[in-house]
Amino acid sequence: MTKLKHPHLATEAVRLNLEQVVRLGADLKGARLRRRWTQAQLGARVGVGRATVGAIERGRGGGHTLDAWQRLALAVDRPMRIELRRDAREEPADAGHLAIQELVMRHGRRAGYGRTFELRSRASDPSRSTDVGLRDDRARVLILVECWNTFADVGAAVRSTSRKLAEAAEVAIAVGGEHPYRVFSCWVVRVVERNRQLIARYPELFASTFPGSSARWVTALSEPAGPTGRPDPPAELGLVWCDARATRLFAWRKGRGCL
Repeated sequence: MTKLKHPHLATEAVRLNLEQVVRLGADLKGARLRRRWTQAQLGARVGVGRATVGAIERGRGGGHTLDAWQRLALAVDRPMRIELRRDAREEPADAGHLAIQELVMRHGRRAGYGRTFELRSRASDPSRSTDVGLRDDRARVLILVECWNTFADVGAAVRSTSRKLAEAAEVAIAVGGEHPYRVFSCWVVRVVERNRQLIARYPELFASTFPGSSARWVTALSEPAGPTGRPDPPAELGLVWCDARATRLFAWRKGRGCL
């Protein structure tokens, strides 16, 4: 079967290749000059003539093999690396984490909260942020939600949440003035086997760290306010499960890895 030709692909390939060989040629020339070598001296190290080095440096190296390019690159201690650009259809590295954040924000929208992705707890430090912030202006409530695929260091994660709570409380006072926001916090954890086993292995540790009612936390994150407003979330830090596909929230039963 005859292969279909795509002229636009051929044109784009020529353009990109020309851009790359011009850039690589300029890089090669710069590296050579920093070493105070002539084109002939570089060519001698690689086994090509002076004219060939000159043509490559002027951006006319598209017809040379990758082997020739790599030998030139190695000669000036700048090994060449060939790679494909990131696939536009490839999921981002944090896709699993984003899915949980999306789930929490979707529930928050349905429940009538104001929502903030990566809510900063310290304006001067972008690294100090909570995965999702949910805000009820009528009730003056701010909920910090941390989303977890898996845990690398549980102790560090708990300390981080405690620090963000303290920082957010200061921000809530500054923003709220005479009627500061009250700050609450909850973890949403993906119910994968590793997490279930970890929580089942250390039931006392997790029960004491997350004393807030998980069922009430599911309600707080999901249910819209009634005519008289909404009940407060649990005052204590809570833990809520989300399913492996990050499509729903459900309660964690203390003392068990899962329902």
